Amino acid sequence: MEPYEHYLDSLARVAVHVGLGLQEGQELLITAPIEAVPLVRKITEYAYKAGSPLVSVLYDDEAAHLLRFQHAPDASFDKAPQWLYNGMAEAFQAGTARLHIAGSDPNLLGGQPPEKVARASRARSLAYRRVLELITTHHINWSIVAYPHPAWARAVFPGLPEQEAVQKLWEAIFKASRLDTPDPVATWKAHNQRLAERVAYLNQKRYHALHFKGPGTDLLVGLAEDHLWAGGAVQAKNGAVCNPNIPTEEVFTAPHKDRVEGVVRSTKPLSYQGSLLEDIEVRFEKGRVVEATAKSGADVLNRVLQTDEGARRLGEVALVPHSSPIAQSGLLFYNTLFDENAASHIALGQAYSECIQGGSQLSPEALEAKGANRSLIHIDWMIGSGEIDVDGITASGQAEPLMRKGEWV
Repeated sequence: MEPYEHYLDSLARVAVHVGLGLQEGQELLITAPIEAVPLVRKITEYAYKAGSPLVSVLYDDEAAHLLRFQHAPDASFDKAPQWLYNGMAEAFQAGTARLHIAGSDPNLLGGQPPEKVARASRARSLAYRRVLELITTHHINWSIVAYPHPAWARAVFPGLPEQEAVQKLWEAIFKASRLDTPDPVATWKAHNQRLAERVAYLNQKRYHALHFKGPGTDLLVGLAEDHLWAGGAVQAKNGAVCNPNIPTEEVFTAPHKDRVEGVVRSTKPLSYQGSLLEDIEVRFEKGRVVEATAKSGADVLNRVLQTDEGARRLGEVALVPHSSPIAQSGLLFYNTLFDENAASHIALGQAYSECIQGGSQLSPEALEAKGANRSLIHIDWMIGSGEIDVDGITASGQAEPLMRKGEWV
């Protein structure tokens, strides 16, 4: 019997039936690190049992990725495999579902020149743009789940031998992903119902802005015109109901790209492309970042802000209670899929069209006219904690308490 067989089986079942909502007759494309082979195989088994006629897998090899930075000619860092992303876009256009398995070495590129990392990232973002649009507009059902890559486990549990660290990370993923119950599929149904109720409440309130206040933070986030809150399960355009992120604890919407004012301080470190950005402090004027500092990773942060004009503006604001299972674990996961679900957060860059009424039918220009941001990037960082209060601000300027000390009122 495979080690961790119980974890693999539960996670694979939830990935196919809750994460993807895979439909009979639907093809599936899986992208994964090569370390995740055992989970990929188990998911493949459940996908075929659910009636998929074809499961295709693209593996990523981090060691090969690192060799590029060590030995490739300088011109390499402005290139990306456009042909590959064209093929992926073609598959999604034809209705193939998409599953990504997250789990990588958070420090992989830590010792590499930030300028090369930034160039490679920008080249990939440009080449990947069409794929990203099909995903973010929910043209198809898609989901992300996690696998405990050994290097990731060592980063989360630095004092433990590797095998013990992997076991502990499995346990943490299992708990955070709400798999530690007799019937995880039913547990997810109940969890989605709670998120749907919160979304309905916020959509009924139609706040003009949100006000975050706490240590180092006094931030007013205007919300886009015709904004919609979202969270939990989503119905894709093909009719399938999927959970894009497993785990998920957030409800989120689109800020107005020109109506963000004030100062904000990160409450958790951000692991981004092998660098750890700690104690980020940012000042916004008229929606734009005009000052940005960080205790560590400041050079990486400033390169990110120079990606394009939209990189200095917000594309998402999300509310997460401090009592979420991930926050309560007390762990820093060095992985946005988990860390963003530990705290309320904001994202620099691209907005989600689903967060604007009728957004999937609108042109990028029409979305922008409503305040939705456009950018090649979308980077979440955490600003919530047990010390942060959040008010909803009505159109008449009245403040209504939404969160106190990080908990829903």
